[in-house]
Amino acid sequence: MIENGVMMQYFHWFHEPDGNLWNEVRERAAELQSRGVTGVWIPPASKAADGQNDQGYGVYDLFDLGEFDQKGSVRTKYGTKQQLLAALSALREQKIRVYADIVFNQRCGADETEEVDARRVDPSDRNAVSDEVTKIKAWTRFLFPGRGDQYSAMKWSAEHFVAVDCDANAPDEAGHDLYLFADKTFSGDVSFEQGNFDYLMGCDVDVYNQQVRDELFAFGRWFVNTTGVDGFRLDALKHLPAAFFKDWLNHLRTHFGNREMFAVGEYWSPDVNELQGYLEKVEGTMRLFDVPLHYRMLEASNSGTSFDLRTIFDGSLVAQNPMMAVTFVDNHDTQPGSSLESWVAPWFKPLAYALTLLRRDGYPCVFYADYFGHKGEGRLELASHKLLMDAFLDARAKYNYGDQHDYFDHPHCIGWLRTGDAEKPGAMVVLISNGDTGCKRVETGKPNARFVDCTGHDDQLIETDDSGAAEFRCPAGSVSVWLQQ
Repeated sequence: MIENGVMMQYFHWFHEPDGNLWNEVRERAAELQSRGVTGVWIPPASKAADGQNDQGYGVYDLFDLGEFDQKGSVRTKYGTKQQLLAALSALREQKIRVYADIVFNQRCGADETEEVDARRVDPSDRNAVSDEVTKIKAWTRFLFPGRGDQYSAMKWSAEHFVAVDCDANAPDEAGHDLYLFADKTFSGDVSFEQGNFDYLMGCDVDVYNQQVRDELFAFGRWFVNTTGVDGFRLDALKHLPAAFFKDWLNHLRTHFGNREMFAVGEYWSPDVNELQGYLEKVEGTMRLFDVPLHYRMLEASNSGTSFDLRTIFDGSLVAQNPMMAVTFVDNHDTQPGSSLESWVAPWFKPLAYALTLLRRDGYPCVFYADYFGHKGEGRLELASHKLLMDAFLDARAKYNYGDQHDYFDHPHCIGWLRTGDAEKPGAMVVLISNGDTGCKRVETGKPNARFVDCTGHDDQLIETDDSGAAEFRCPAGSVSVWLQQ
């Protein structure tokens, strides 16, 4: 069970490729625990096509965790296998759960080509497949010369894939079409975006092939045995059959004695109905990131006072299915310069984190670049919100208990009360404003109690009356978190 837990995504897209991330995780494990972080999502640990310069999503060899000299390096972008295992051990010592980023949909960086019969596909409508079969030279042979047969003897070839986006026989421009292998079809159990969203990039893995299925199940067992991770972040759910992920997770949970293995999936859609439909397909085997809430926050941050804060949770997964929602503000895909760039404006970040960290529902995820910042050039330089986020994390650990009473009664100033419970009796009042200075009378149920604003935005003490009520405040365009003393 995840009781009032907080996940941290401990990476971002533009980390320096210096092989130091695993060391950093190890060194900061105790600090994270002291801040109230209970789970850490680590980036893909397997060797990817661009070796030590690759973020990990163009997977080359799942079984190479920075152990073999492949793709120009032994280590990955984040370090060596030995450093990875040391980092995970440090997190376990702090009783922090580890969630590994798992990428199954695509393979990149093949070792050899082979001749394959294929049909061209319209990339904008994947149901429009040419009747004409043509021979292409496809980069589909994965031989893993640096690893050999250690951990797995399987070598990958065209039979294990569905489609590719390159014909090595053709000039660069002409060769970059989408090609469906002549004896294959796209899966019907995927997103209907662009007609059929089975294909994403690289060599599209065929999880209906029994050898592939067996290999990925075997990898899961090996990976858990090797790393001891507590769960997974599953990449690119829209592009693989939902039944595969359900079966893979059920297989691992059964194999490891019905061990609880947390799982959250990336189904990137702002439509909550799509997310709810996917959750039904996977029968509760995983949670999903609340993408619709991210886009509501983005809209709020870009709209200023024209956004009605009372509607901030409208159409969100956490409002409709709170037990299955992992809430987040931004991530590696949404940060400036990334593929899904949709960065929540800095002024709204504190409000957004209050909305995720200081409420009852959802499992919140803190993003590395929001917490630590990122020093880069131009638009890639991101501000750290660590000071306020630490205050929120501390408040969550000590005050985010009991009943929740919402005061969503003004378009530009909303708030809520957490009453506390028998073990954590202190009350918390949160107010946020996207307009002028906010003020709200809150019935706390705590007579003659004193409250202070842990954000430091308001240095005045607030005392409740004999009935437990008081007028609480927050600055214009900001947030205050009032904690009972």
